[in-house]
Amino acid sequence: MISRRNFIKLSGGAIAVGSLAACAGGLSGKGAGGKVVVIGGGTGGATAAKYLRMFDPTIEVTLIEANPTYHTCYMSNEVLSGERTMDSIAFGYDGLRQRGVRVVHDLVTGIDPIGRVVTTKGGDKFAYDRAIVSPGIDFKWAAIEGHSPEVANTIPHAWKAGSQTVLLRNQLTAMKDGGTVVIAPPSGAYRCPPGPYERASQIAHYLKKHKPKSKVLILDSGDKFAKQGLFMQGWKRMYGYGTDKSLIEWVSAAQGGKVEGVDAKNMRVQAAVESFKADVINIIPPQKAGKLAFDAGLTEGDWCPINKKTFESKIHPNIHVLGDASNAAGMPKSGYSANVQAKVCAMAVRDLLAGREPGFPSYQNTCYSIVGDDYGISVSVVYSFDEEKNQIIAVKGAGGVTPKEATLEDLRREMHYAHGWYANITNDIFG
Repeated sequence: MISRRNFIKLSGGAIAVGSLAACAGGLSGKGAGGKVVVIGGGTGGATAAKYLRMFDPTIEVTLIEANPTYHTCYMSNEVLSGERTMDSIAFGYDGLRQRGVRVVHDLVTGIDPIGRVVTTKGGDKFAYDRAIVSPGIDFKWAAIEGHSPEVANTIPHAWKAGSQTVLLRNQLTAMKDGGTVVIAPPSGAYRCPPGPYERASQIAHYLKKHKPKSKVLILDSGDKFAKQGLFMQGWKRMYGYGTDKSLIEWVSAAQGGKVEGVDAKNMRVQAAVESFKADVINIIPPQKAGKLAFDAGLTEGDWCPINKKTFESKIHPNIHVLGDASNAAGMPKSGYSANVQAKVCAMAVRDLLAGREPGFPSYQNTCYSIVGDDYGISVSVVYSFDEEKNQIIAVKGAGGVTPKEATLEDLRREMHYAHGWYANITNDIFG
């Protein structure tokens, strides 16, 4: 029997789109037409471009993305453990082209919100009726003394998958048995809140098999984290957490774990209380919206304020902001969230171009983490929209979390759900 929670997890983004279609009168009717330029070909941008064409083939959709290949950050931790290859998290844009999306590989250098024109490094200009901006994240390098984009070439963040992932993986494989891997999760809001702890799990998984005298030291900027109880339960079962021989050690901010500085030359990190020597250092800096969002004047503080019903910017009309860069408070900054929000946005843009009031949205998110061999955990949440407060709010009683009393078979099934979700969502985005 499929429970409500498992149905939500297995259904991907279908619920959000289905409820939107019902509220907005379905997908039929007169075409809206018009031109939409989508900037950024990650999860949010690629999903929006594809679904705009699916919702209304009369809309002319142009996707501008600098890179011909996109690597997903989600599931990249399995590359670090050796359980997945880089090719398995790499995706191109032929599927979108087949949907009728015009794909342009160039770097956007400017957005004119008055003239409604996007300019690229190659000198091209693209007029739009509405633009969708999905610029991803950037890092607040100055938050950690001694850190910089140049230092990241030695001490990788690997929080934008690709060459950084390869660098960190190579450092792990080159490390001697008995070495120490330091992971420093960021402070504030950041992409994929459970990600650093899944990363610690996956690196411990690799060490357990190949370098069992080594350990992972998490120097944290906070005192709690998403799915903490489930992670720690898994660490105890898989990696001896809490014992003298544990492969994972977690030092909270209250215990002096927050990293304040880094010495790349001597491979040391300075935490609040003491300095730590490491063989591999993975510092994930605090984050903010991608550079383009700041250049285009779409930010307020670190993120982009939006109307959460349509994802239209509250600063510049006719520009919608998706993905991690948007301040969709109430929902985590995750790939699943970006995929669902992009469908909400695409439906709203279709309606707005057709002169209709956008339908009333619903949203959902499922966040999987793979702790080790045949060991997965997850949390699923369904959200509603409070129009008066412009807030996305979790629906009480909908969704759920992996129970602490889950059996080994349940945990094995969760891992397979995670892999199935990944295959489904990447096909949903790029297929």
